This record gives sequence, C-alpha cells and structure tokens, in this order.
Amino acid sequence: MERPCAWKSYNDTELAQLEELCGNYRTFISENKTERECVRTSVAMAREAGYISLDEAAALGRALTAGDKIYAVSHNKTLMLVNLGTKPLEEGVNILGAHIDSPRLDLKQNPLYEAGDMAYLDTHYYGGVKAYHWVATPLAIHGVVCKKDGTTVDVCVGENADDPVFCVSDLLIHLASDQMKKPAGEAVDHENLDVIVGGRPVVIDEAKDGESKEPVKQLLLDILAEKYAIAEEDFLSAEIEIVPAGAAREMGFDRSMILGYGQDDRVCAYTSLAAQLAVPEVERTSVTLLVDKEEIGSVGASGMTSRFFENTMAEVLELAGEGGSLALRRCLASSRMLSSDVSAGFDQLYADRFEKKNAAFMGHGLCFNKYTGARGKSGSNDADAEYMALVRDIMDEAGVAFQTCELGRIGAGGGGTIAYILAEYGMDVIDAGVAVLSMHSLWEVSNKADVYEAYKGYQAFIKRA
Repeated sequence: MERPCAWKSYNDTELAQLEELCGNYRTFISENKTERECVRTSVAMAREAGYISLDEAAALGRALTAGDKIYAVSHNKTLMLVNLGTKPLEEGVNILGAHIDSPRLDLKQNPLYEAGDMAYLDTHYYGGVKAYHWVATPLAIHGVVCKKDGTTVDVCVGENADDPVFCVSDLLIHLASDQMKKPAGEAVDHENLDVIVGGRPVVIDEAKDGESKEPVKQLLLDILAEKYAIAEEDFLSAEIEIVPAGAAREMGFDRSMILGYGQDDRVCAYTSLAAQLAVPEVERTSVTLLVDKEEIGSVGASGMTSRFFENTMAEVLELAGEGGSLALRRCLASSRMLSSDVSAGFDQLYADRFEKKNAAFMGHGLCFNKYTGARGKSGSNDADAEYMALVRDIMDEAGVAFQTCELGRIGAGGGGTIAYILAEYGMDVIDAGVAVLSMHSLWEVSNKADVYEAYKGYQAFIKRA
C-alpha cells in the first residue's frame, strides 16, 4: 500500500498556509537551539494565545472551567500546556508529547584551557552523535551562566552576522593516512571535540606585572569579564551548549524542504505547540508536553521519567474540582497520546538500511510508528490495533495525509521515544511525527508537506481523539 505524495493534493490556499507555517517554523528553530530557549519562546507564544501560569491559575480563587488555558514549566527546560475541555478530566485527556533537546556538545565544568598558543573549551558530547560531523564547521555558543549571587547571564554568540564563530579543528588530509584507515566511529576521538575560542595573547607590561603563563586564555577571560561579568569559576555553575551556527534554510530549487539544526525533535515540538494554540475550544482537555533529556533516556528532573507531568495533572484536577488520587489514576489511564517524534525518512543513497514497503517517504505526510525499539521491539511502546484504527479514522476524516513506517530494516539499528513512559499509565499511545533525513547530523532535512500535515494531524487528534 503506497500512500500518495501530499504535494499533489494542495490548492493555492493550502499552499499559502503551508508556506506561512513553515516560515514560522524555520524562524523558531533558527532562534531557539537549546531547551531553555525553546521553553522561553513557547511560553511567550502561549501567553499571547491566552494561557496563564499554573500559579496564576491557583490565585484566581475559583475552580478551573472549560476554556481555561494554563501552562507549567519545570527547571526552565520542560513545558506543559493544558486547555480545559467540556468533558470531565476523569474521562481522560488528549496529549501531544515531543522533546526539545537535540544532540550537541556540552561544556565540561572546568572547560577552559590554553595549548599551542590557542584557547580551547573542553566538551562532552550529548546524545547520539557522529564525532566527525563536528569538526571544521562553524559553531555557536548558547547557554546560561548562573553566578553565586543569584544572577543568571544569558550567552548566545555565533548567530548574528557580525558575531564571531567557533570550530573544532580537523587533521589535515596530508597527515591523515592513519586516521583515514580507521572506522568512521574512531576517526575522531570524542575527547578531542574541543572548541577553539581564541588565538591572541594578552599584552601586558612584563617588567611591571610579570609574564603571563597563559596569555591567550587570559585575554579570553578578560573579554568574558568585560562583556558578561563572568569569571573562570563561574563555569562551574553554567549550562553552555555548542551547536551549529546559522539559521535554518529552505532547501532545493523548488524550496520544498527545510535544512536546519535540531529538527529531531523540534519539528514535532513546534507543530504540536502550534496545533495546541490553534484549537481554542475542545471537548476532551488537550495537553501538550515539550520535554527535555529524551536523547539520553528521558532521565532527570526535566525528563519525561520525572513526576512533573503527573504532579501537574494532579494540580489541574484539584483546581478543576476533580482532585483525588483515584480521579488522577482514572484520568491518566483513560487518556490518549500521540508521541510526537520524528522518523527516519527513506534515503535512496542508503536504501539497503530500509525495508521499502514500511519506510517513511519524504512528502507523504505524517508518519505513524506502531512500534519503535530494536532487537525484537525491545525498549518500545507497541500500540494496539484498536487505537491504530481510531487514529486512522481521525486522520482520514480530517483529510490528513499520513503513512505508517518503521525505523529502518530489522537488525539495522533502532531507536525509541517517550511513548513507552506515558503508556505505563495504561493510556493509548502511538508515535506520530515527521520523516527526517540525516537525523542527528548537524543539519537535518524535513519536507514542508510533512511539517504541514503533522500540524493538521495534531489538530485533528486534539479535536476528536
């Protein structure tokens, strides 16, 4: 069963809607390359759409009712949006869940050093990366530095046209005969992914002040002190991420695709957020989760395995006059979810890694993965047939182009999402997202039609599931 290409069905009005959505999406992923940035911008968008914080809702002095819209944030890296519906919460809610973390390089806590008359920042990679992707390419620095006095300094360098950029060096081809013999996974040592950030020594009066032992490092520290009021010890309480520098771009002569960093999984995060904000009134309460740490197992206080979702739902039920442990359990078990995460787009250049009948084709619409995982579906959520039938009916009724797929050939590898975590409550969950080429590379590729169909599909789910 080959699903048709979505592009063939669009009229002029739909094409205009597609281009507007994708233009906004490109801006979002260009300007928000960390979890904190994504949450900050998403909260601003939500507040513009009439959402208030959970604390503000608690201070209203009345029970929450249908039409009330609230949000909650955890550790500035995870966001939950709730649009109260007309049906009792105990009957369940409709959930869209995506992650906003992406593979990158993180600074170590003691990162700054000088060697060979250059200053470096030492890094530790985050998520599944190919180390050779990160050498000899322009990089930007994003993050926060939290000082002992309680102030937080935002850092973003490398994105504006007049900003400097940074890079990890590569071994010149003339001296790389041994390197070229190594497997790709060993060609670049992850411990060598250190970022060059300076190459000029500080000039001092040596007769008066003595010789500086690390003059290049010292000049960099002087710059940081002047521009950000940051001292070297402040790196101990910093969260600094190294990401590709530059904006997402339209791709192809026909401008049908988007090339950008972090589309796994911000393409699904943005379309889920946009869908949540675009549906002001619902019968079943709609919830959108934008979570952190999926790329490293959904762990920690801001990951999906934390109690943030469950605790916030308990607060919402209490404020809506439906509090209690049993009501919460019934609500969670009766809920339905789309785990909004990307799938592997079919790539003809690596066709032997896919099973073509069950591959996701670029431009053919929203992808449903009944199961993910590896080695016999290990680590997977496996949606049941009844739920798949409901989802099919919802998409067909709304005219959403969709396809079903697997993440590559059996035994070729595999992957997972947050789906299995929510399924532990007993709710129905299935993975639904956008096909992406070059996943986990610095620049990933999506198709505009798939972005548009995901947005339509998420709206349809919110309205009818």
